[in-house]
Amino acid sequence: QVQLVESGGGSVQTGGSLRLSCSASRSTWVYYMGWFRQVPGKEREGVATISSGGSTIYTNSVKGRFTISRDNAKNTLYLQMNSLTAEDTAMYYCAASSIYSLRPADFRYWGQGTQVTVSS
Repeated sequence: QVQLVESGGGSVQTGGSLRLSCSASRSTWVYYMGWFRQVPGKEREGVATISSGGSTIYTNSVKGRFTISRDNAKNTLYLQMNSLTAEDTAMYYCAASSIYSLRPADFRYWGQGTQVTVSS
């Protein structure tokens, strides 16, 4: 069992930046870690995933703007979000999986989420 807690969400203007963090209750080096987002009425979307060795995959809409990283010593996952737009407004979740994937169904452990709101 792994408990995940996200932080760092908030309100920002278009073009701004935010850094999300996800703290784990125990070591997650064996897991692939991912960030997901969801807006009301829509399916949860995979944003980025990182392996323990630092390999990454991103959904196309965030490539070049978002950067996922992890500190295995601190059991912490990060998502640096730059050049934010209104379309990035969502609840953001971190999750852990044994599969290198962007599919929410492949992830077993989930945090409660942190809200990101981008306004003009």
